[in-house]
Amino acid sequence: MVKPRWMFHYNYMMNRATMRKFILTLVLIISCGLVYAQNNNLQFKSADTALQTAFQRAKVMALHYKGKPGDPVGPWYESALPPRFAFCMRDVSHQSIGAEVLGLDKENKNMLTLFVKNISANKDWCTYWEINHFGKPAPEDYKDDKHFWFNLNANFDIMNACWNLYLWTGDQEYIKGAAFKNFYEKTANEYIKTWILEPDSLLTRPAHPNVTLPYDSEDAKKRCRGLPSYSEGVQNIKMGADLIAAIYRGLLSYAEILKVNGENMKALAVLKNAEKYRQALDSKWWDENDQLYYTYFTSDNKFGKTEGETFLLWFDAIKDPVRKQKTIQHLLNNNWNIENLSYFPYILYVNGYPDQAYNYMLKLTDPKTDRREYPEVSFGVIKGFTEGLMGISADARVNRLTTLYRNTADISSTLMSVPVLHTTIDLTHKDRKTSTITNVGKIAIQWRPKFAGNYASIFIDGKRLKATHEKNWLGNQFSYANVSLKAGQKITALVK
Repeated sequence: MVKPRWMFHYNYMMNRATMRKFILTLVLIISCGLVYAQNNNLQFKSADTALQTAFQRAKVMALHYKGKPGDPVGPWYESALPPRFAFCMRDVSHQSIGAEVLGLDKENKNMLTLFVKNISANKDWCTYWEINHFGKPAPEDYKDDKHFWFNLNANFDIMNACWNLYLWTGDQEYIKGAAFKNFYEKTANEYIKTWILEPDSLLTRPAHPNVTLPYDSEDAKKRCRGLPSYSEGVQNIKMGADLIAAIYRGLLSYAEILKVNGENMKALAVLKNAEKYRQALDSKWWDENDQLYYTYFTSDNKFGKTEGETFLLWFDAIKDPVRKQKTIQHLLNNNWNIENLSYFPYILYVNGYPDQAYNYMLKLTDPKTDRREYPEVSFGVIKGFTEGLMGISADARVNRLTTLYRNTADISSTLMSVPVLHTTIDLTHKDRKTSTITNVGKIAIQWRPKFAGNYASIFIDGKRLKATHEKNWLGNQFSYANVSLKAGQKITALVK
């Protein structure tokens, strides 16, 4: 049986009491104003002192994982089981926006470049799952090109992460760089073919299509060379629902990259292929009896359920509102490992469950929470603050920043020194009806202040603008307007 990676955690972790003492000392120092972020002055202030404490804890913890300047690998941050001093594809993909907000842009670029550059035919179009601070594939996961650990979701996760980083930063290397474009092309074609991941092969493919013979079930680097899921504890797994969702989202991201690069016909073909995966998920993987998605399919042709639903939401692969609500409720009503919980703040905020998201922000930063030292946790909380609570989203294609306060209480919250779209912004939500943004950088951007509710007008520094309206998947209505934000300019938007 494949043993989940998180179960090995305590074999590698330093003494928990020592770690807690270290982290709490850092939090104490930062709360006294003596330590700030290593790369920028990202700060959060709120009338809610519990939220403020949660942010400080997450920030200090996350920046603790930044690599040393002299490390052979170049700029990096820890995103794997401590203390391997390494970064793996899944964790980097999920930590990247939080890292970007914390000023770890060079780290993101370096690590993702290393992943995309090392894709190869000899590894069956995989790359290195995990790279250490020496710049080498981590020996815990890699022996040679025929013996290594690899979760097949990872290539698609990287594609999605790179697309999201482009949208956030406007850095065109992520969509036009030769190594990145090669990685996307090979993943969308050779990788899918080699690992038999075509839409009509998901339930009929062999469990180990590229294993070297003789097959040795005791050799993890053979058995796990091409796991079809991030759920690593299922024996004889042939396909995971999370892998289908990852392929769907990865191909959608690739199609958007193609569009930006002017390859519209190719993008259309990729979009059509992506939709086949979503349709396969909806038509084959929904359990009508339990009203839940199956999460895996085994070699003996049986469906089952374990972890994995989180990724259906992370990759936004569920379009049916009833099914999405049932999936979220199932996640909220059960216990999950810390890796899964690290996704919850962002997922719950953007899907309309702000109270539950708030509770997880506090839980994941509570010193009493087991394994909160896992790197994904603190970065996930930073993402929860930025994209979740403060509702910041960016679209480099149109140089636009959108904001939406998702707090359920009318209290003031401010996020300062946020790097985005080649500039830096300060954002204050005075309450759910008033937002103020300051462009403290040197690049003009477009701002779209958005508010929950149906309002006829939005007032921009007192000037009335006609509101535009939209609904989310729950049917809730939102109002927004578009306004230019010059370098150095401060604007207040409000609804009445």
